[in-house]
Amino acid sequence: MPTITRLERQKRNKERVNVYLDGDFAFGLAALDAAMLRKGQQLEEVEITRLKQQDAVVQAFDHAVQLLARRPRSIQEIRDRLRRKGREEAVIDAAIDRLKERAYVDDHAFARYWVENRSNFKPMGARALRYELRRKGVSAAIIDTVLTEMLDESVEDAAAYQAAQGRVRSLRGQPRRVFQQKMGAFLQRRGFPFDVCRRVIDQLISELESSEEEFFAPDEATD
Repeated sequence: MPTITRLERQKRNKERVNVYLDGDFAFGLAALDAAMLRKGQQLEEVEITRLKQQDAVVQAFDHAVQLLARRPRSIQEIRDRLRRKGREEAVIDAAIDRLKERAYVDDHAFARYWVENRSNFKPMGARALRYELRRKGVSAAIIDTVLTEMLDESVEDAAAYQAAQGRVRSLRGQPRRVFQQKMGAFLQRRGFPFDVCRRVIDQLISELESSEEEFFAPDEATD
């Protein structure tokens, strides 16, 4: 059986240990796992395979934690990123199970984060939010629950109004009819339903017409 001839801390990562068998480098391990080994210990092939698989899961888990440190992610996002790193499906499954056990990933919590983040920085309607979350791999059931929890008519109206504010200035000097058309198209692209668009546009027109400064150009005469 192969014999451990050397256990050496890696120079670039002191939390990992290189394991040498019969004088040759064999594999790396997390320092905590390597602490269970000793020089002169003999390892059966099945044990070597188990240690390598165990370390593959640790490395996949650590990579996922690094991704999550940047921003919350859906389970599918993590799975896709690990696949792009060439991880085996069994390793990915084990790493994700470990992430779930530690509550590092939770699609319901992720969906709430995504909706709240969009509301603060890029307001959009339920339709657009649903599309984005489905692309992130979040299930339809979770999306339905989160949108019901976080979006009602008043919230969606407020989000549409906030989104419209960034568009108003570029439409100054347009006839009111053109303003309605272009603002409506903009809000619909953001995923807001027709009734929300109509209410918000009516509110904007009322506010702009009641201001002291002339905002709209005269509507063009029609035959």
